[in-house]
Amino acid sequence: MTTVSVDSSRARAGTGGSALADTLVVTWRNLKRIPRIPELAAFAILQSVMFVLLFAYVFGGAIPLGQSGGSYREFLMPGIFAQTLTFASATTTVGVTDDMQKGLVDRFRSLPMARSAFLTGRTFADVVYNAGILVVLMLSGLAVGWRVHGGLGNFLGAIGLALLFTYAMSWMGVFLGQLVPTVEVAQQVAFTTIFPITFLSNVFVPLQTLPGWLQPVAEWNPVSTLTASMRHLFGNPNPPNGTAFPAEHPVLLTLIWTVVIVAIFAPLAVRRYRDTSR
Repeated sequence: MTTVSVDSSRARAGTGGSALADTLVVTWRNLKRIPRIPELAAFAILQSVMFVLLFAYVFGGAIPLGQSGGSYREFLMPGIFAQTLTFASATTTVGVTDDMQKGLVDRFRSLPMARSAFLTGRTFADVVYNAGILVVLMLSGLAVGWRVHGGLGNFLGAIGLALLFTYAMSWMGVFLGQLVPTVEVAQQVAFTTIFPITFLSNVFVPLQTLPGWLQPVAEWNPVSTLTASMRHLFGNPNPPNGTAFPAEHPVLLTLIWTVVIVAIFAPLAVRRYRDTSR
């Protein structure tokens, strides 16, 4: 009885090596679901490849890049990367809702484990999962003519920035996933939230082609700043949109957005999880 009490107290504290070890266990548990449900990764990849083919071969010739010129396919691919990683939060939302609907949280509560492990394990697993999808997308981009011209250091910097942004968006997904009762509702909420910020951006078209009143909104959009950052680091076409802060410092602004998103949604997700666990 004493041992159980000590373990339970340690789990409630959620500190030290126990929290890290429990997080890694939950992370591995989430990653093991991928080979068991391969349709999740397959359809995520197919959706992204569909956007590549659609915009590269159907609409690419009708979308000018302005005076800067350059290959539209090289312009497009960083946007596809950013869009796909942003949509990763939808997968997180659905996964968290599914776990809670099936009573997995109640089972975790009965174990001597850190309560934070359920949330952090999900976010870490999503970063690894989306890193794999990003590799597949890059190979697809190479097949349609995308190239990297910025050097190895800039390339690695772009990948690191993209994965940090993925981690931040995963926290948003974790929070949203706890707010809804069913997986069906989670899908609707996630896509309703994500669609506007991915399409009201520079992912598919230069900002200059948007109506004047929309350009500042799209320019400060975190998806736009991530896309502009990757275009800059990859050495791909990146039509400038004036001299505002997002145009001059996209990498810095993306890092700021990443910190802000985590600072907002991580505490909200933790508080919601604690309220649910009571």
